[in-house]
Amino acid sequence: MRTCVRKWMLPSGFGPGGFYFVEGTVLVVEGNPKDSVAIIGPGKVGTAVGHLLRKAGYRVEVLAGRTEGLARKAARFADAAVRPDCILITTTDDAIRTVCESIAKEGIRPGSKVIHMSGAGGLDLLESARRAGACVGSIHPIQSFADVQCAIENIPGSTFGITVDENIRDWALQFVRDLGGYPFFISETDKPLYHAAACMASNYLVTLMHIVERIYRSLGLSREEAVRAFWPLVKGTILNIETKGAVQSLTGPIARGDVGTIEKHLQALLDKHPELHDVYCLNGMHTAEVAVEKGTLTAQKAQEIRSLLERRRER
Repeated sequence: MRTCVRKWMLPSGFGPGGFYFVEGTVLVVEGNPKDSVAIIGPGKVGTAVGHLLRKAGYRVEVLAGRTEGLARKAARFADAAVRPDCILITTTDDAIRTVCESIAKEGIRPGSKVIHMSGAGGLDLLESARRAGACVGSIHPIQSFADVQCAIENIPGSTFGITVDENIRDWALQFVRDLGGYPFFISETDKPLYHAAACMASNYLVTLMHIVERIYRSLGLSREEAVRAFWPLVKGTILNIETKGAVQSLTGPIARGDVGTIEKHLQALLDKHPELHDVYCLNGMHTAEVAVEKGTLTAQKAQEIRSLLERRRER
């Protein structure tokens, strides 16, 4: 696929920082005087970040499409436009190293910045850019993006994990603040743990909601009725966590030490949804620890509950 370079008159209705991606095209977009940023692989996150950066006064100069030929096209953009102050790689994690190597081979301006937005990926993915004289880093929003519009709305107010070379720490702080985010620094060795926690907060929450939906549908409710049944409970719990913190938001039979109710739950799951029995047990054991921390469960009662759950898992 041929890569071409075009200047575009941005359509109205998408805001002053808006842009559209056209497959197979490198877009050169003019903006206000600030850092120039090249975004490579503008999916949901890259498109939203570009929109917000332009609103903040950055010059989003280049967008390269995320296609099978991305690495090749990303390398060629340097010949098509003035090399930017910052190259932002927002591809899938597996593509970051290859794209970076292609760009570095073509030439990177010494002292420029090459940043990826992967939560789990380290700075080793950008080693080729570092060898070429660039400063490198990872700036990752702790946020979930269902689509571009949601990303534009949700990025401001989100916390960003920052792992960058020492000499661009101040720049990274300002970059995140310009996106409306809250920055904090995370060491490279802790990035996988940081990202695992983010996955549990978002991805595993979705899985847990799917399990709840499945149980209610097995009781005869439609998907819409099931969500309507449990969603007010979920929203109330999330609101409690936001205002009171996780520990003080815990309620239910484990928090009360109600062993009889827990045994009924286990038997019901064993009878009707045996594949979910261990999920309940594992979550219950961790919930007992939270109840002890809250102060509603004694250590002795917590051990009784944990022993019950462990025995049931071994069946």
